[in-house]
Amino acid sequence: MYAYTFFEDFVLFYPVYALLFASTGLSPGEISSLLVIWSVAGFALEVPTGLLADVFSRRLLLVLSPLVVGLGYGLWTFFPSYPAFAAGFVLWGAGTAMRSGTLQAQVYESLPDKTVYARLMGRSQVAGMLAMMAGGAVAGPVLAAGGFLAVGVASVAATVVTALIGTTFPDAQKQDPEEEEESFLGVLRVGLGEVRRVRAVRFALLAAVVIGGFTAIDEYLPLLAQGTGVGDAAVPLLLLVISLGQAVGGWLAGRGAKAVGPLLVVAGVLLAGGAATGSPFGFLPIAVAFGIFQWGGVAADARLQDRIEDRSRATVTSLAGLGTEVVALAVYAFYGVGSTWLAMGVLFALSGLPYLVIGLTLAASGLRRRRWRAPPPPADTSGS
Repeated sequence: MYAYTFFEDFVLFYPVYALLFASTGLSPGEISSLLVIWSVAGFALEVPTGLLADVFSRRLLLVLSPLVVGLGYGLWTFFPSYPAFAAGFVLWGAGTAMRSGTLQAQVYESLPDKTVYARLMGRSQVAGMLAMMAGGAVAGPVLAAGGFLAVGVASVAATVVTALIGTTFPDAQKQDPEEEEESFLGVLRVGLGEVRRVRAVRFALLAAVVIGGFTAIDEYLPLLAQGTGVGDAAVPLLLLVISLGQAVGGWLAGRGAKAVGPLLVVAGVLLAGGAATGSPFGFLPIAVAFGIFQWGGVAADARLQDRIEDRSRATVTSLAGLGTEVVALAVYAFYGVGSTWLAMGVLFALSGLPYLVIGLTLAASGLRRRRWRAPPPPADTSGS
C-alpha cells in the first residue's frame, strides 16, 4: 500500500502545471476556471464512484483510478490546449474520486487485525507526503532537461506503475454466492440508513468531516508566513516545518486514539496561539497543531471504519469525503471574504475554534461512555 500511495502522489506535473498552462497562452482567469472544473468533477463523482466500488470491485477501481488520471496527463502532454486541459482535469477529478473511499475500504477489509488500520493509513499518508516532496524536487531538473514532454511522460509512467501495484491488492470483497448482487440503489440505501439510524456512525462521520475539512486552511499558510515579515525565500522553510509536523503526526497514527478529543483541544489552542504571535516562531506550535490534525484525521477515519458495514463501506467513506469537500469550500469562502477585513493571523486564530468544539465534544463523549461502562460499587458485606 505504501508503494501505491507513493507512486500515486509522485506527480511531476503538479508543481508545474500552471507553468504549462501559462506557456500555452492561458490567462489567469482561464487557469482559475480549470481549477473550478477540477473541483466540481471530484465533488460530483465522489459518491457515485464509492457506489461503484461497493457494487463491483474495489480492487478494479484502484487499478483504473491512476490510469484515468494518467490519461488526463497524456492529453496535457500531447495536445496542450484549453479543451485538453479541461478534459484532463475532469479525468484527474474522476480518478481521485475513484480512489477516495475505495482505498480505505479495500485496506480495512483486507486486514485480519483491524487495529493496525490507523497505523497503516497514517504511514501511507507520510509516503504520499514524501512522494510530493520528491516530485517537487525532481520536476525542476526534468523540466529543464526535457521540457513539458519529459514531465508529462514521467507523470504518465508513475500512474502506470501505480496501476500495476494496484493489481497486487487482495480481493477483499467476498460475497455470499447465495445473495443477490447488490444494486446501486440498495447499497446507497444501506449506507444512508446507517448514517441516519446509528448515532455512532453519524457522530464518527461528522468528526471525520470536520477534522479533515478544516485542514483546508493549509492553502493559506504561505500568506500567513508572509505576514510574519520574513522574506519570500524563507516562506518555503516555514512550510517545511509544517510538513515535518504533519509527517510526524501521520507516523504516530494509531497510537493513543482515546486521547483524540483532548489533543484536538490542545491543537486548536496551539493553532490560535501560534497564529496570533505574528512571528515566524509561531510556526512551531502551528506545526505541532497540524501534526495533531493529521494524527486525529486518521483516528477519525479508523473510528468511522470500525462502525460501518462492509457492504456499503466505500459509499459511506465517500460520503465523508464529500462532506470534507463541502467544509473545505466553506473554509475557502470564509478566508476569501474574511481577508477583506481581518489579518491572516486573526483568521487562523479563529480557525482553531472548530477544533476546540469537536475536541471538547469527543472528550465529553468519551467521559459519558466511561461513566456508563464503569463497574458498580462493591456490595457492602460488613453486615452493618
